[in-house]
Amino acid sequence: MQILTKRLLFWFLAVAFLLLIPLVAMQFSTEVKWELSDFAIMGAVLLSIGLAYELIARRSQKTTYRVAFGIGLLGAFLLFWVNGAVGLIGNEAQTANLLYGAVFIVALAGSILSRFRARGMYYTLIVAAIVQMLVPVTAFFIWPPPAASWSPGVLGVFVLSGFFALIFLLSGLLFKKVSTRE
Repeated sequence: MQILTKRLLFWFLAVAFLLLIPLVAMQFSTEVKWELSDFAIMGAVLLSIGLAYELIARRSQKTTYRVAFGIGLLGAFLLFWVNGAVGLIGNEAQTANLLYGAVFIVALAGSILSRFRARGMYYTLIVAAIVQMLVPVTAFFIWPPPAASWSPGVLGVFVLSGFFALIFLLSGLLFKKVSTRE
């Protein structure tokens, strides 16, 4: 129990430290403009990620499983952060960016349905990567340029989506490696 308390304390301190970065940046730059709600949302998301890692990844003694789970969480966090802060398609206010919510739904539902077992996580993250790439395809047909802003350009949106898809693929392949050893 004492180890769990220390680990939770670590996550609370890590999140507090990370939230200090924008707080300090706001003192020196007018470009960083966080509101109280931004701190609350980011704090909740970071704590959720830390707690999810502790609850799920720590159940496994396999380092590869922990790394795979950490990479998957990192990819989900970065997707949430980038999409919420500036948006992948156009800007954060662009309706097409809401389609990326499907990636989170697939990842969460697949993880729960597979009971976080390595083989199921492998399939879940492969599907999440596919959905990640289907989002800009779908958005292109629903909101083609110039009906919607496609900043940083159509190719740029596909490259960014591909970056996140590769993170999910890497995590999935690591889960596959774990599942073949079981």
